[in-house]
Amino acid sequence: MRAVVIDETGGPEVLQLRDVERGVPGDGEVLIEVHAASVNPMDWKRRQGTAQVTLPAVLGSDVSGTIVESRAEGFAEGDDVFGFAASGAYAEFAVTRGAIIAHKPEALTHAQAAALPVAGLTAWQALFDRAQLARGQAAVIAGAAGGVGHLAVQLAKHAGAVVTGIGSANNRDFVLGLGADRYVDYTREAPADAVTDADVAFDAVGGEVTATLLETVREGGILVTIANAPPEQQAQERGARAELLVMSANAEQLAALADLLAGGEIRVEVSRTFPLAEVAEAHRLSESGHTRGKIVLAVSG
Repeated sequence: MRAVVIDETGGPEVLQLRDVERGVPGDGEVLIEVHAASVNPMDWKRRQGTAQVTLPAVLGSDVSGTIVESRAEGFAEGDDVFGFAASGAYAEFAVTRGAIIAHKPEALTHAQAAALPVAGLTAWQALFDRAQLARGQAAVIAGAAGGVGHLAVQLAKHAGAVVTGIGSANNRDFVLGLGADRYVDYTREAPADAVTDADVAFDAVGGEVTATLLETVREGGILVTIANAPPEQQAQERGARAELLVMSANAEQLAALADLLAGGEIRVEVSRTFPLAEVAEAHRLSESGHTRGKIVLAVSG
């Protein structure tokens, strides 16, 4: 099969599309013909060597495709599925565990389904598992137009929260169109000047944004970050909490997200689609930090 492999860490030029041996599923596993994969920051961080990676490696975790061989209960040859690829998603075929995939609804394209796992579960787990966001509460989301952020805006709104999105001016209409009640252009206004009583603040950006976002949280509230060390001491001084979330695969939550997407309750923004052979360009675009929604790799089908 053809797959994108890295033998060393470095820039996008280390991504090599070449022939490799196709994996064989073991007990509880399936072999998927990959139709689409998506690009996540963790992919290029592993490529750079700033996140842990065992070389040689096939990158990518988000996958959508068709099962060609199954040794997992509940899945059969011909089933369309999506979720996480244990063997790497930047490939024509991927082996993974039945426990970390879900059936793809017919209403979803493979591109939509591939864009959902990492970003969707990160947003879900930050808002609901960690922050316990409830109807009527106020949520502030930094990076509101990004892959995780644009789904977080919609999930928070669907849960009945009052949502403030934070981003640059050119994403205002996009984020408000997702259902956000308010929008803060961070280049013109400090978030804490606009919001001071958030029950939940979600940081999908990192850097200086994390500490700035904490200033929007009320006493008793919580800041959840996925991109930085949480400012726990500063949060305690405000009578709030600050926690780091590391997403974990969850098939039930995947299925719930897919149902929301298929039912039109939320949508996933696929900003660009690249063929697998242009994965280096996809990485460059993702690293720029200026994309809306998700970047998808079209593999087959």
